[in-house]
Amino acid sequence: MAEVPKQIAELIAKFDQHLDAYHAATYGETEVRVEFINPFFEALGWDVANRTGYAEAYKDVIHEDAIKIGGATKAPDYCFRIGGTRKFFLEAKKPATNIKGDTNPAFQLRRYAWSAKLPLSILTDFEEFAVYDCRIKPDQADRASTARVLYLTYSEYVRRWDEIAAIFSRDAVLKGSFDRYAESSRGKKGTAAVDAAFLKEIEAWRESLARNLALRNPDLTQQELNFAVQRTIDRIIFLRMCEDRGIEPYGQLQTLLNGEHTYERLRYLYGIADDRYNSGLFHFKPEKGRAEAPDALAYTLTIDDKVLKEIIRRLYYPESPYEFSVLGADILGNVYEQFLGKVIRLTPGHRAVVEDKPEVKKAGGVYYTPAYIVDYIVTHTVGKLCEGKTPKQVAKLRILDPACGSGSFLISAYSSLLNYHRDWYVKDDPKRHTKEIYQGIGGQWFLTTQEKKRILLNNIYGVDIDSQAVEVTKLSLLLKVLEGENQDSLTRQLQMWRERALPDLGNNIKCGNSLIGPDFYEHQQMSLLDEDERYHINVFDWQAEFPSIMQAGGFDAVIGNPPYVRQEGVSDYKHYFSVSYNAYHGLADLYVYFYERGLQLARDGGLLGYISSSKFLHTGYGTGLRDLLSQHLRPLSVVDYGDVQIFKGATTYPIVVIGEKTHGSVARDFRYGRAASETGVLPETILDYGKSVSCKSLTSGPWIFTTKRGQRIVTKMTDQSSPLSQVGGPAQIGIKTSLNEAFVVKPDVAHALVRSHSGAREVLKPYGRGRDIRNWFSTTNGDFLICARESLNIENYPSVKEYLKQFEARLRARYEVQRGDYDWWVIRQVANTEVYDNPKLVYPDLCSKSRFALNVDGMYPNNTVFCIPSDSLALLGYLNSQLAWYWITQHCPANRGDAYRLSNQHMNKLPVNPSLLRHTRLSGLVEQMLGLHKQLAAAKTPDEKTRLHRQIGATDRLIDQLVYDLYGLTEEEVRLVEEATTGQRVASINRKVHKQAIQTDQ
Repeated sequence: MAEVPKQIAELIAKFDQHLDAYHAATYGETEVRVEFINPFFEALGWDVANRTGYAEAYKDVIHEDAIKIGGATKAPDYCFRIGGTRKFFLEAKKPATNIKGDTNPAFQLRRYAWSAKLPLSILTDFEEFAVYDCRIKPDQADRASTARVLYLTYSEYVRRWDEIAAIFSRDAVLKGSFDRYAESSRGKKGTAAVDAAFLKEIEAWRESLARNLALRNPDLTQQELNFAVQRTIDRIIFLRMCEDRGIEPYGQLQTLLNGEHTYERLRYLYGIADDRYNSGLFHFKPEKGRAEAPDALAYTLTIDDKVLKEIIRRLYYPESPYEFSVLGADILGNVYEQFLGKVIRLTPGHRAVVEDKPEVKKAGGVYYTPAYIVDYIVTHTVGKLCEGKTPKQVAKLRILDPACGSGSFLISAYSSLLNYHRDWYVKDDPKRHTKEIYQGIGGQWFLTTQEKKRILLNNIYGVDIDSQAVEVTKLSLLLKVLEGENQDSLTRQLQMWRERALPDLGNNIKCGNSLIGPDFYEHQQMSLLDEDERYHINVFDWQAEFPSIMQAGGFDAVIGNPPYVRQEGVSDYKHYFSVSYNAYHGLADLYVYFYERGLQLARDGGLLGYISSSKFLHTGYGTGLRDLLSQHLRPLSVVDYGDVQIFKGATTYPIVVIGEKTHGSVARDFRYGRAASETGVLPETILDYGKSVSCKSLTSGPWIFTTKRGQRIVTKMTDQSSPLSQVGGPAQIGIKTSLNEAFVVKPDVAHALVRSHSGAREVLKPYGRGRDIRNWFSTTNGDFLICARESLNIENYPSVKEYLKQFEARLRARYEVQRGDYDWWVIRQVANTEVYDNPKLVYPDLCSKSRFALNVDGMYPNNTVFCIPSDSLALLGYLNSQLAWYWITQHCPANRGDAYRLSNQHMNKLPVNPSLLRHTRLSGLVEQMLGLHKQLAAAKTPDEKTRLHRQIGATDRLIDQLVYDLYGLTEEEVRLVEEATTGQRVASINRKVHKQAIQTDQ
C-alpha cells in the first residue's frame, strides 16, 4: 500500500473532530469545497487553483460556479480535464446532504454527465464519495443507488487510497487507468449514449411534424416540407438550449403547453428571438444588408397543438433526461450528421414518408468524424497558422470546409480561434483589451460576444451541397457564440454595443456544389435539365460567392472530411469532371476531386488538412491525384489508419493528410505513421511510432512511405532486376463461378457424377481457395469445380447436365446469360486453363505473411488466388523470403487484420533478379524445405514435430540469407528488413552463423 498523503489524513481528522458543525444547515457547499474537496483533489495531483497558470483552454479543473444563474446550478461544480478534454464531472454537496439515499443529487449529476457523454462522474460532500456510471440513461424514478459503481465514506479514504488514486489521480487519468476502469465497470443494462437517444428523439419529432405539416398544408412542395420541418426543429432546440444556458428565461417554451394556438404563440417567441439575436435562424422580414432572403414560409404554416406540445413536453423535467447546458457541440454534430442522412419524401397522395437519402443508402450509413481526428487536423492547420501571430495578423486568416456537413470541423476551428484570442488578450494585458474580454464571477476570462461575432464572421467559411446541413452548421456555430453567456452578460453587452447578439452567417456558410461550377452548363444544355435536376446539381461559383478571398489568392486553410461517394454515384457528372479536373479517372471516388478543389481554393503556402479514404495511394484511379499532390502539396504529416475502424461500424481505410500548397516537389521530409495495436488511435501517438519520409519519394506512382534507408533497399532490389510478370509470367487470378452452389461440389457429389458417367471426370477439377494456401504448401478440403466451359458440349456429360438442372432458373437469371453471351450451364468465361492444369506457383490475394506455394495437382482455384505460370523452385524461395515480403509490405495496400492485398497491379511489379532462377543452391534449399513440410505433415510424435519445425526454421533463415546476399544487402539493411517484417530485432551474430553455413555448404 502506498503512503497516504499527509494532507488527506489531516482532512479526515479535521472533519471527524468537527462533524456536528459541518452537518449544520449554516455550513454550505462553498465552504466544503474550499476546505475539503479542493485539497482532496490537489492531493490527487490536480491543479485545482491553476497555480501553474495554464491558459483557460488547458486548465486542469474548471469551476462551473461562474455560470450559476439565480442560485440555480446550470452546470456541474467541477469539470476535470486533460489537455482541455473533459474526463469527469464532480458535483459537490454540503455535508448535511444524504448522498447515499437522496435521489435528486444523483439524478442531477447523472443527467449532466450523460448529456456530456462522460462515462463516470463523482458526487461528494467529502463525508461521502459516490461514483456513477453515467452511460446509463437517467430516469427520475431511479433510486440513488442506480448506476452507482463505487461508494465510500471519509473513514475509508486511508484504507482505500490506493484504489482512489489508481482511478482518479491526474497521473492515472493521464496514463489511461481511468478509461480502463470506466470500461471495466460498464454496466450493459440500460446503457444508451446520449447522442443515440437524442437522435431517436428528434427523428420522432421529424416523423410527427412531417406527417402533420403535409396533412395541414396541402400546397407544400417536398423541398418546402423538408425546410419547414428542419427549421422548426432547429429553432426549438436553439431556444431550449438557450434556456438551460441561462440566456433565455427557463421554461418559456414550457408555457406553450398551457392553452391553445401553440404554433401561433411559438411564432411570437420566434419574433422576440429575431429582435434579440439577428441570426438567419430567425429571419422573417426583409432587412437592409442581410445576406439571405427571409423565411416567408414559417408564418404561413399550420401545425396542430398536439404535435408541438408532445415535442415540447419531452424537453423538460421529468420527461427529459437531457441537460442542454452541457450538451457539447460534438455530440449535437454527431446527432445531426445522422439526422441529415434521411429525407422526407411526399407521396402522390401528399403523405410524408421519411427515408434514407440515396447516397447514404449506397454508403451504408452516415459516419461522423471522431472529435480527436477533427481536433488534430484543426490543431495542425488553424493552430499552426496562429503560431507567433497577433490578433491583427490572425484576422487575415480565412478557414474553409468545402463539405462542411453538420459543421464539426468549423466548430473545432472556431473554438481554436476563440481560445487563441482569449489567451493572447489575457497574456498581453486584460486592461488593454476591455472591448475584447471580460472577467466572469469565478475569475475566468471570457471573450465578449462582440469579439466572438467578429472572429466568426472574419475567419470561418463553409460550403455544403445539402441546404439542411448548411442550416445545422449555422445553428452549431451560433450556439458556440452563446457558449459561456447568460442573460445578464448578454444584456449588458447588447446595451454596450447596441447590436443584436448573433451574426448573420449567410455570407460565410453557403449552400452549393463545391465541385461543380457554372461552367457545367457549357457542357450540358440547361433546357434538358428539369428543375429538380438543377436543384440537386446546385452549381457553385467560388469567384462570385467569395470574391475578395479568391482575388486575394484563396483560403489560408482548407479542412474537412470529403464525402466518400463511389464513382457509380457520380456517373451523371463524369463528363464534367473529365474536362474540369486533372485528377480525373473514370473509377475515381468523389473525394479525389475534393483534393484537387482544395488545392485550387488554398492560397500559395496555405494548408490543407483532410481525412479521406487511403485507396488513392495505390490504385490506378489515384494516379492523377498522386501526380497532382506530388507537384502541389508538401506533406507535413500523414496518418494511415489502415483497417482500424475509426468510423463506427465501417472499415473505410482512412488516412489523414496535412500539407502545404506548393509548386513543384520539395526536398524535405515529413512524418508518416500507421496505426497498429500499440499505437492506439490518437494521431500524435501514431506519428510518434512512425518514421520520416522524403517528399521526393512521392510521385504519380503508388506512394510508398519508406525511410531513406528503406528506399535504398528497394533501389538495390530494383537495380538489375525485372518485374515478376516478365520473370515468372503474368499472374492469373482464379475463377469466379458466378454461382458457387451450382459449380462447386463436395467429394461425394463428384464421385456420384463420375459413377453415373465416367466422362464427368474431364470437367471435375480440384478446387482451391485462398485460405488453403500456406507458405510452401497448399491443401484443399476435397471440393471439386465443375469447369463447364463455353467450348464444352454439355450433351457429352449427361450426369453433369442433370446435376446442374436443379440450378437452371438461377443460372439463366445471370446477366451474361440473359444478354446471350453463353448458355445457361456455362460456368463463366474462363481464362487460359493451361495455367491451372500445369504446375504453378500460387498465392492468396490477401495475407499477413508470405504464403507462396508450389501446386502440382492441377488445382483450379477461386478468385481469391493468383497463379504464376512457373514451377521455378528458386523463384518460390525468393517469394517466400523476408526481403520479398518487405517489398510487398511497402508496395501493396494494407487491409484488415494486418493483412496486405496482393493485387496483380502491384505484384506484377515485384523486382526479381533473373539470375536468381539459375541459383542451384537456392533451388536445393527450397526442395529441402518442401520435403521437410511433407515429413511434418506425416509426423506423429511431438518430438518428431519439434525437430522438423526447427529444421524448417533453420532452412528458412538460410534461404533468407541467400536472398540478402544475392541483392547485396548490408548487415544494417538486413536488420532493417527483419525488424520491419517480423517486428523483432535479430542478432547479427545469428546472421553470420547462417552465412557461414551457406558458404560451408557451397
